[in-house]
Amino acid sequence: MEKTLVFFLFIFTGYLLKTKFQSKEETLGIKKIILNLALPATIFMALLSIEINQQLLLLPVLSLGLNLLLFLSSPWMGRLAGIKKGSAEMRTLRLLIPSLAPGLSCFPFVLEYLGEEGLAKVAMADLGNKMFVLFVLFWVAMLWHRKTSEEVTPSGTTKPGALLKRFISEPVNLFISAALLLLALGIDFSSLPLVLQDTLGRLGGIMTPLVLLFIGLSVKIKREQFRALFALLSLRAASVFLLVASILFATGLSARVEVLLLLCFSLSACSFWPFAHITTVSRLEEKRRTEEQTFNPAYAINLLALSFPMSTVLILGVLNSGSSLTNPWNLILIGGALSCLGLIVSPNKIKINSLLKLSPDFRSTVKISRPRKRAAHVK
Repeated sequence: MEKTLVFFLFIFTGYLLKTKFQSKEETLGIKKIILNLALPATIFMALLSIEINQQLLLLPVLSLGLNLLLFLSSPWMGRLAGIKKGSAEMRTLRLLIPSLAPGLSCFPFVLEYLGEEGLAKVAMADLGNKMFVLFVLFWVAMLWHRKTSEEVTPSGTTKPGALLKRFISEPVNLFISAALLLLALGIDFSSLPLVLQDTLGRLGGIMTPLVLLFIGLSVKIKREQFRALFALLSLRAASVFLLVASILFATGLSARVEVLLLLCFSLSACSFWPFAHITTVSRLEEKRRTEEQTFNPAYAINLLALSFPMSTVLILGVLNSGSSLTNPWNLILIGGALSCLGLIVSPNKIKINSLLKLSPDFRSTVKISRPRKRAAHVK
């Protein structure tokens, strides 16, 4: 609990410093330091400190399965949160809900609570998540864009080849590839020169404070969409707890660390990469002057802004739960409670007819009696 309080003090400090960061570029600079310097160094050290086995190589595949399940379940989450089917908001949330950003919302806490071995596992799992976010969601975004605006081909940097180059050249992926290559050659962290070990250690030490300050700086929640977004993210978290419970029932997994890692990674905040796809589509539609918009960028920003603090609270709660969450029935109770919370908070109540989907024949058999209007009294 003391460690959790320290984390929240860092987040609160970042929130207080918002007045000192006048432009988005200043906050973006902190994010770039995290993703391009501190996080790669930390993951590099973590991977070189463990032994690679076949189970570790299966983690990216399992992560892809998680992304796919969240993508398939995102439509009913939107409907339960009151989002209209086929709207730009529905397409926006379907792109963001299955994406995960563990680098900013999961890795620091896993490192502090579960150590370098836990961090190495979630880092390997994140490879599959990045493949899904960068390529599968990009293809889905362009497919929906073509349906709404009849666009033929994306241009410039939006081609899949450009995304593949961006994926390969990302510092986190470069460090992971280098670490796996060194491990294949029989080189671990202790075999590196002392100067390199000390440099990487000091770079990794700045990650957790910077991430917590960044979360505090990036919290910008607007009142008008707060209830709908909170309901949506509550349903997303509920689906994660129920999914993990089903996995525990099916596999009999009871190891505390493994269950906590699975929950923390799955509860990560929504990723920024789908927002990049949304921005690309919006620019194409602006050039074409398309009347119907495929996505709603403002809605995506608000969803991202609320996703990070909610994810932080849930992950810290999971990590402070001890071994109670190894019981799948506890996960079902939490998932049910979050589902009820999402339905209660949702500003738009779902109509009974839309849930029952009454057929015209059935409707015709039901007669609704209405009170007749009283005739005006005439003298």
